[in-house]
Amino acid sequence: MNRLVMAATAALVAAPAGAENRIDIVRPDAPELAAYGDHAIGVTTMSFTREQVPDIARATEEGVEDYDREITVEVWYPAAEGTEAGGSYTALLRDGTTEVDLTGRAARDAEPAAEGDFPLVVVSHGYPGNRFLMSHLAENIASKGYVVASIDHPDSTYDDMGAFGSTLVNRPHDQAFVLDRMAALEDGIGAITDGDTAAVIGYSMGGYGALIFSGAGLTEDFRGSRYAPPRDLLEINAPGSDSMADLPDARVKAVVAIGPWGRNRDAWNAEGLSAIDTPLMLIAGGVDDVSGYDAIRSIFEETTGTERHLLTFEDANHNAAAPMPAPAESYEVSEALGWAPFEHYADPVWDTTRMNNVTQHFVTAFLDLHLKGEDAKADYLDLVPDSADAVWDRAEDGTPNAGDSYWAGFPNRTAVGLRFETLPSGN
Repeated sequence: MNRLVMAATAALVAAPAGAENRIDIVRPDAPELAAYGDHAIGVTTMSFTREQVPDIARATEEGVEDYDREITVEVWYPAAEGTEAGGSYTALLRDGTTEVDLTGRAARDAEPAAEGDFPLVVVSHGYPGNRFLMSHLAENIASKGYVVASIDHPDSTYDDMGAFGSTLVNRPHDQAFVLDRMAALEDGIGAITDGDTAAVIGYSMGGYGALIFSGAGLTEDFRGSRYAPPRDLLEINAPGSDSMADLPDARVKAVVAIGPWGRNRDAWNAEGLSAIDTPLMLIAGGVDDVSGYDAIRSIFEETTGTERHLLTFEDANHNAAAPMPAPAESYEVSEALGWAPFEHYADPVWDTTRMNNVTQHFVTAFLDLHLKGEDAKADYLDLVPDSADAVWDRAEDGTPNAGDSYWAGFPNRTAVGLRFETLPSGN
């Protein structure tokens, strides 16, 4: 649907009055691991500063100055026993001006759990985006015993969208920096954070950054393309550079890249992608026309240095899996944009909450397996690739019969429209 049609349609639809914009909905037909975990959830806002880095967004062929890059991070974490669930967030819509309230289960600035050693997960949004875009996923996995740090990337948020070159250069380094700062915390949340056991989840340009952070250096052609900033500033992400050699981090045990952008513009080749040796899960819409579904499949095929998975939502586009449900206020045409921000969050075919629940299920299994060593979670990732080929054959008590091959954790008939493929390292 083009923007003119979307805008005209949205103008006829009034936003629901007093809508809560809930980010914590788990549908009754959700797969098993989408359910919230046993931990109460706290949330707090932190700020970190990358000092004296090149100001890419304002660089010219004549020169570039250094600046202090202020990074805001929203942190979700297991909270103290007895913490009352429920809270709200104030976030900006895609237009960068409209404030909306989101309602979830995390308690603002709650006391952290009295004890624990919870793995760290870094979350990285798209271009543009913000730290709340995947708040539904952050809350959900925090309730299962993770500390989740979601980044506002400067020059890439709804109200601070600058030159694209800044995103190309800074994404993996922002991610690495936030991991370092969160892992170095000692008191409060730091006392319960296992900074030596981490994962990175990135959407679109966040996925681009996560792949570079994992070791996939950019091709020479891309570093010299029209996308690159001036003065060879993208060389920081070149294969063989000292800066690239420093990026892969043994603390990162798993990477989730949702709709990662870049392979559609030859940002990597097979040689560069083969350098990734961290377990990888790719999630994509089957008709993604922003990052290119065929390009995402190429990433899947070319990351031969690790075991990897590809979860596909058939007929979904670039908004598959990652964005929160569209806030009620996004249904109305924005004066700043000239179109309804709804299309930034929603998919024309799939229900967003449904996609969120499926993603929560698979991300939980993947993280629990690789960050917590819960080997039984591998069963949720060992599936008949095309759900249409999976057979439901259960006894009355739900016990699988010999002919059963339905996807683990999915109620009967609910895996329709999904594919889940796995390739081993070396293949």
